[in-house]
Amino acid sequence: MASSHPKVWFVTGASSGFGRAVTEVMLQRGDNVVATLRKPAMLDDLANVYSQNRLLILPLDVTVPSDITTAFHKARETFGRIDIVFNNAGLCIIGEAEGMPDDDAKLLFDTLFWGAANVTKEAVTTFRDFNQPPGGRLLQMSSRGVLQVVPGVAHYAAAKAALESLSEGYAAELDPAWNIKITVLQPARFRTAAPWTNTLVPVHPAYSDPNLPSRQYRSIYPGAEHFSDGDIYKFAAQIHRLVQLEDPPFYLPLHRTALEAAKIKGQKLLQAVEDYGSWSDDVYLDEENCQGRA
Repeated sequence: MASSHPKVWFVTGASSGFGRAVTEVMLQRGDNVVATLRKPAMLDDLANVYSQNRLLILPLDVTVPSDITTAFHKARETFGRIDIVFNNAGLCIIGEAEGMPDDDAKLLFDTLFWGAANVTKEAVTTFRDFNQPPGGRLLQMSSRGVLQVVPGVAHYAAAKAALESLSEGYAAELDPAWNIKITVLQPARFRTAAPWTNTLVPVHPAYSDPNLPSRQYRSIYPGAEHFSDGDIYKFAAQIHRLVQLEDPPFYLPLHRTALEAAKIKGQKLLQAVEDYGSWSDDVYLDEENCQGRA
């Protein structure tokens, strides 16, 4: 996707963390950014540096579908096209899977899955029906937690896993002529403001033993940021590098922890095939039964 012309980025969750870093880095490298977030005032400092023909800041709550439609419309109206969508908005609620309140679980899925799914739909429509020539890059923010679920964040990981499956479905269905390329990002342990904003729900009574894995994970709060050594601005630089590739990867784990988690998950699947593949030798309809049911 290398080009001498500035690209137009559409970033969700631009208030802090990955979204803020990607917004800053792309502006510094000469691209234009549509930065969306629930509280636009959080980007006032950038608005004082960049004019609206470089940086368009829009209110967007991804749990409100009409907000998404409006933001994409205003982005196209301002810049004429959108080249890259960084589908990043999110939150994390920590608690045992058994004890996660329904309302909190629903909020996670409304944001991380349904919100991201609606952004995905608008992105694909924009890339295909409005961009001339058609095409674009869709960067789906997932997590190392899908590769290796951390005790205490099972619902977060489940919502991200659902987004990964949806993204695979889109990739399988899209017409290659539309020139839409999707990459699922799986970062791990990057230092953001998340440890200060993550919500911890009450401990489920059955998990009162402080030695249990979910309790061990809870114990790093406050201070969880000290366990993260990834630099979000270096992450953003790699994302800029990614969108220059003509044939980008579908999955991109970033950070040594994510790489190790990917290897372990892959090895487990391969081992299961090796150890139990023979169980599939005799699970098929007999030929005469198959013909009878055709």
